[in-house]
Amino acid sequence: MSRSWERMVQKNTSHLNKQRKKDGKPSIYASKGSATADIFRGRNFVLPVTLVALAAIYVLLGMASQQQAMSTSLTWIVVGLYILLAVVIFLRRPFLKVDKNSISTIKFNRDRRLTADQIASIKVGSGSVVIELKGAKGKKGKVSKGGNWVFTRLINRYDTAAMGERLERFANTFDIPFEK
Repeated sequence: MSRSWERMVQKNTSHLNKQRKKDGKPSIYASKGSATADIFRGRNFVLPVTLVALAAIYVLLGMASQQQAMSTSLTWIVVGLYILLAVVIFLRRPFLKVDKNSISTIKFNRDRRLTADQIASIKVGSGSVVIELKGAKGKKGKVSKGGNWVFTRLINRYDTAAMGERLERFANTFDIPFEK
């Protein structure tokens, strides 16, 4: 389908889904997700633990100094905000969603989507998945527009074995080079 046709279908689908929601009926196929999409969710531990440690260091340094700095409410507000940020980042789970012709994830607080023609290769290791993007080669042969997508078991607790199997089927469907 052409892009204008896809946009028109998405617009009409969202309008119809709003009407169905008002009527109490279940929504039909939505443009944002599909029944064939596989979603692999991880859990971010590293950044929340780092933020809580920074808050603890801030409190300890304030108590170690013999000044009245720790008694101000602003200090406790800063510590509370560090902890709140850590909780928000912990509860917001990273993901990789594999649709029939695209993959998507969240990066830098935005949903990022790649179609099959934007992927140069997929590499699966023991505990990591790397999706290399096509683009103009910059200095030292690196892709200059955006970096590779890396999903690891160590940092974000992804199920890399299941991701590798699904991405292998995706790569075979669209003739994308796949390395194991």
